[in-house]
Amino acid sequence: MGTIRKKHNTQTKIKIALEAIKGEKTTAEITSHYGIHSTQVNIWKKQALDILPEAFSGKRKKAENDQQVLVDELYKQIGQLKVENEFLKKNIKFFT
Repeated sequence: MGTIRKKHNTQTKIKIALEAIKGEKTTAEITSHYGIHSTQVNIWKKQALDILPEAFSGKRKKAENDQQVLVDELYKQIGQLKVENEFLKKNIKFFT
């Protein structure tokens, strides 16, 4: 029979990735301590290193702000079109 796959929570993944990044222990020591495969340690380490630069840059916040500005502008346009539509519905007899 096959082995049952373990599901690791986020805190465990962070802890293992940080240990791998620090380099105080070898990958073999980390894998034997936590009972996971070395490939998985390297994947989590790579994912952490890819995400860290974004955490300290303003690009992500700027993108979120740009998205919010766009949403606000679209809601404003929708409201204006609704008002115009209601006005035209009420005054259709006048225009025909």
